[in-house]
Amino acid sequence: MTASLAINGGKPTIDRDLQFFQSMGMDEEEAAARVVRSGVLSAYIGAPGEMFMGGTEVRSFEKKAAEYFGVRHALGVNSWTSGLIAEVGAIGVEPGDEVITTPWTMSATAMAILHWNAIPVFADIHPETFNIDPESVRKLITPRTKAIMAVDIFGQTADVEALRTIAAKHGLKLLGDTAQAPGARRESDFTGTGYDIGGFSLNYHKHIHCGEGGILVTDDDTMAERLALIRNHAESVIKPTDRSQLVNMIGYNFRMGEIEAAIASVQLDKLEHRVADRQRVAAELNEGLGALEGVSTPKVIENGTHVYYVYGLTLDVNALGVSRAAIIGALKAEGVPGLMPGYQNIHRLPIFTEQCAYGTGSFPWSLREGEGRNLAYGAGTCPVAEDLHDNRFIGINLCMFQFPSEDVAEVVSAFRKVWDNLDALK
Repeated sequence: MTASLAINGGKPTIDRDLQFFQSMGMDEEEAAARVVRSGVLSAYIGAPGEMFMGGTEVRSFEKKAAEYFGVRHALGVNSWTSGLIAEVGAIGVEPGDEVITTPWTMSATAMAILHWNAIPVFADIHPETFNIDPESVRKLITPRTKAIMAVDIFGQTADVEALRTIAAKHGLKLLGDTAQAPGARRESDFTGTGYDIGGFSLNYHKHIHCGEGGILVTDDDTMAERLALIRNHAESVIKPTDRSQLVNMIGYNFRMGEIEAAIASVQLDKLEHRVADRQRVAAELNEGLGALEGVSTPKVIENGTHVYYVYGLTLDVNALGVSRAAIIGALKAEGVPGLMPGYQNIHRLPIFTEQCAYGTGSFPWSLREGEGRNLAYGAGTCPVAEDLHDNRFIGINLCMFQFPSEDVAEVVSAFRKVWDNLDALK
């Protein structure tokens, strides 16, 4: 006889709060204190000169990150949202241009496109990896398309080879948002380094954490210069002889502070160990959950690795005969932490369905009036992403908890208990 579900009055499998992930230690404390003792918390100057590129901690971290990820250039920024804005601006996007991206991401990916008065176009996602689907991208390319922005979601790379082929055929730039996947690999290369411009997030629940921050990476010298200009008040710095160099050279204060750079440098040293630990958790979950009826555990791409920012499960709700909502309710009652019912469908946000970003009109979509292309957003435009979000996807947020093996075993026990009692949820 199986034990009663906690949602029906039984005893929960996990009757305590699991330990949150603590990424800070004495090394980070000493790094921050060293900067405070120096009295120099930021050393940028928004004008030509030696300090245009920042202080010693920032430049040391950038050199270290470039060597670690195997790229020519790494540039620190004050947030990954700032990094995304800089990426789009650096490629010379024009108002009204289109950039194809994924709806299965945080809104900042698309907002970085709108920031430059360009127009996000949403491709659907692969049902097993949750990354942008190259076949969907191909169908959306028009003469207005300027770039593709891929997102390496949940901890593994998008299909960079296929996207690169598409981009080359149509003369497009390929941008990357690897906020969730630093340390993952495809073949021998780090995820995020196969784009014209890519980069990583450093905010509080990411693999590398310094409070807020980001790292831009590129092998293109010209793009690196443009990123540095956008980061630090370009209009006060650039002195071009060619008017074309002024494109998108409205600059900002996207500068990383010295404390954040010092902490991020320490965190970078811990990335390999942190990735290995997340992979351990995922392997234990795979072993415990892989045989459950109607459950697909995360698919890892061939010749690639996954760093498991999120552990993503897909349900066959028809075979189970139970809704995802009922299953999640039961799992929560059993004490399973960090559950995510679906993820993101940003193409269904009002800013897109109403096509209104600036002012009360339909700017920047109004730049396209009379061109015969009516961009569609909302329900039905990305059916794979919508079905996963609404009905079939369950994520476990691995980045927020410690998950020693004994806690993983309890999570597995909770899932098995729910599956043993599925009839009670019908």
